[in-house]
Amino acid sequence: MSQPRIGVGVLIFRDGKLLLGKRKGSHGAGHWSAPGGHLEFGETPQQCAARETQEECGLVTGECIAGPFTNDLFQAEQKHYVTLFMLAYHASGTPQRCEPDKCEGWQWFDPAALPQPLFAPLNSLLKQVDLSALSALH
Repeated sequence: MSQPRIGVGVLIFRDGKLLLGKRKGSHGAGHWSAPGGHLEFGETPQQCAARETQEECGLVTGECIAGPFTNDLFQAEQKHYVTLFMLAYHASGTPQRCEPDKCEGWQWFDPAALPQPLFAPLNSLLKQVDLSALSALH
């Protein structure tokens, strides 16, 4: 990859818990991650967050607020991503495994006790912000 790509991660909070899925079938397989994906041409980060969340776990995000970003190099895969995190506090629906080839399943976690291992952008985010504080914003 000759240029960085832009990823969008969606931090979905409900009742003080954060939704994470266990990745499979791509880089970061076996790691826990928020819903998300690549920003497409002409798409806003909010539109990407809504689309990816619907595609991956069947939730409707409602309003998404722009959050922090991370800058991650995946040396083994020769990939470089800037990940824009969007915050969603009013997502509706029950998480479903809509892409079984990409995700083992979705679970809610206390932001202070996240499972391991975490996908690199989420790990980088934890070095910048306290997810428990983010979960309490709304």
